[in-house]
Amino acid sequence: MYLLHTRRKGLLFAATFFSIFVSTKCDIQVSTHDLSLKLQEVGHFKVNLVNYNKPDFTLNLIVQHDDIIKLVPPSVKFSPSNRAYEIAVEATSAGHSEITANVTGTNATINVNDIYLRVTVYKNKALDTLSVIIGWTYFVAWSVSFYPQIYINYRRKSVIGLNFDFLSLNVVGFILYSVFNVGLYAIPEIEAQYFKKYPRGLNPVQLNDVVFGVHATVATVLTITQCFLYERGDQRVSFTAKGILGIFAAFLSISLILVATNVLFWLDFLYFCSYVKLAITLIKYIPQAYMNYRRKSTVGWSIGNILLDFTGGILSMLQMIIISHNYDDWVSIFGDPTKFGLGLFSVIFDIFFMIQHYILYRHSNYEEN
Repeated sequence: MYLLHTRRKGLLFAATFFSIFVSTKCDIQVSTHDLSLKLQEVGHFKVNLVNYNKPDFTLNLIVQHDDIIKLVPPSVKFSPSNRAYEIAVEATSAGHSEITANVTGTNATINVNDIYLRVTVYKNKALDTLSVIIGWTYFVAWSVSFYPQIYINYRRKSVIGLNFDFLSLNVVGFILYSVFNVGLYAIPEIEAQYFKKYPRGLNPVQLNDVVFGVHATVATVLTITQCFLYERGDQRVSFTAKGILGIFAAFLSISLILVATNVLFWLDFLYFCSYVKLAITLIKYIPQAYMNYRRKSTVGWSIGNILLDFTGGILSMLQMIIISHNYDDWVSIFGDPTKFGLGLFSVIFDIFFMIQHYILYRHSNYEEN
């Protein structure tokens, strides 16, 4: 009798465990997580029920911004016999919106973590294409901008007029920029940390970001190498620049120690690298501008570099404005102005350099024999 009772308890436990296991494994999946639609266009995605044999329940789709998209139907009733539905998405205004979900009408454990959909609605496909073209154009302009300075140094066999503080800040900035891009793009563990922190985000680093950063570092190192090969006069890196770089080095060294002791993640360290890069971008033009002012000349400082940098900066901001207009996403500029502000700051300095070269010191911009 005791043996029979024990067997019944065992079977009941096994049945309960199996029921919990099945309900835990049950989930709902969507056919896509990203959908791009033109204004007034209707798109579709599918939702599928997996591993379910319990009573019926209702899946409720939640729209983040119901003024941007409309779902038909907004909810569906799943059952063991009805496991798949197609949902229509109507784009009613430009912008970005997310779709999430919850379930009602059941006590079963149903995983809806896979139910999220990012929907972007644009006004004009031509503007979308134009923004891509502009993006690659300013990428090329910024990439080529390093070579006029390299050529001038080679032709003159001299780097007099090229500020060494600018070069030292620039190379450190691009190294840190490359570390951030390569780490987030090419190291799976760091990318996993990013998606854990932003589970519904997109990796912000693209291949062209990696290529540009590495190329910029190599080109700047080549320019620094010319400083050891060609005439440089009494130019050297100032104590001020060394002090600033020392502060940045101490900050990043402490960050590395905190990563090594598991206080911070590698992702945090990469973001600290990006913050230092932003700080360097804000100050790196000042030494060269002051040097031109002190010498009352821009000889040795490539105006071609400035013109290409100016072109890239203008096109970068233009792309942001086009995207903001096309998607009604002005928050990306005015809500988080870092990228736009840095582009504007660079353009302002480029204009100042052009004024120095073509107006203030145009009569002194010649080579002495």
